[in-house]
Amino acid sequence: MFCIKNAKIYTPDQTIEDGLVLVEAGRIVDVGSAAEGQIPDGVTVIDGRGRHLVPGFIDLQLNGGFGHDFTADPQTIWPVAERLPPFGVTGFLPTVITSPLENMGEAMAVWQARPGSFQGAIPLGLHLEGPFLNPDKKGAHNPAYLRPPDQAALGEWCPENGVRLVTLAPELPGALELIRLLTDRGVVISAGHSMATYEQATAGFAAGIRYGTHLFNAMPPLHHREPGLAGALLNDPNLIVGLIPDGEHVHPLLVKILWQLLGGRRLNLVTDAMAAMGMPSGVYQLGDFEVTVDGQTARLADGTLAGSIITLDQALRNLIDFSGCTLAEALPTVTSTPADLLGMPHKGRIAPGCDADLVLLNEWLEVEETFVGGKRFFSGDQTPLL
Repeated sequence: MFCIKNAKIYTPDQTIEDGLVLVEAGRIVDVGSAAEGQIPDGVTVIDGRGRHLVPGFIDLQLNGGFGHDFTADPQTIWPVAERLPPFGVTGFLPTVITSPLENMGEAMAVWQARPGSFQGAIPLGLHLEGPFLNPDKKGAHNPAYLRPPDQAALGEWCPENGVRLVTLAPELPGALELIRLLTDRGVVISAGHSMATYEQATAGFAAGIRYGTHLFNAMPPLHHREPGLAGALLNDPNLIVGLIPDGEHVHPLLVKILWQLLGGRRLNLVTDAMAAMGMPSGVYQLGDFEVTVDGQTARLADGTLAGSIITLDQALRNLIDFSGCTLAEALPTVTSTPADLLGMPHKGRIAPGCDADLVLLNEWLEVEETFVGGKRFFSGDQTPLL
């Protein structure tokens, strides 16, 4: 059992200026004022030193990092996960892009075979981005592996086997049936890499789509006479939209406008980061393709953006910088909003009964300490890990 006191705590309902959080057996037991709270005897006390104590971050779209690509080698999910806590990430969806179905099956097997010695951010399931995408919006996906929606191809795709989120193009023949089937299994369906009209998109929403993959990217631009998929996603109050706020995929002004329109309950920040995240400029892998990274962007040989190199803590800082919102307002975009989309109310919030996934940020909103399930897996000042 331990507690963190003298921190500015961000709960779902309020910000406690001089707060106290008590943790036992990986769960949050109590949250309140340090002046009023009681610390049981024998409890390890961590001094928050006035820092921001926020929920751990959740990334719904991460293709790899630190030189590893999940699609090329699903086994690298675990070593990447071990290196995410310094960026505030406590949970994520390893993302496997369009590839042979056997490769996706391998990723499912890897997810289920969690190493006994593993310590790091928790892979909450897989995000399968493809292979049911529109070839006209393939982006950095290999067209050789794109295929029309096929129920027989799904096999055992379900959350119990690791499949949490699937991105597909709702306008493809047979897509609506696939959406209904996967939704019945408990999989979250997202619209992306699509040429869907407004009408085709809303038909997909009615069938069960609940999310939009990297808004504005790999879909037609918003047009005043044809709102298309982007317009449909923005219009439906029941949908959450993913956004890559690296300043390259979407202009900062559009990020500001999106914030004003959607706020933190419908906007979800993702990195869509690839193998070059956390690495120097150079040539890296994304699926079957080589990607050139220049320190700002990751691009195929023809100039197509191929994921990003941003980290999720930087994505949060960018949203605040681009939009002018506060930390308290921005936090749901990387905490409770993705957790709720995945049906995990015990994640993404600081409240009694929730998992003790916690991050301490300094005044510049840089990550100084990260706890996953009540264990300290990162400390910038080399404080002994719990």
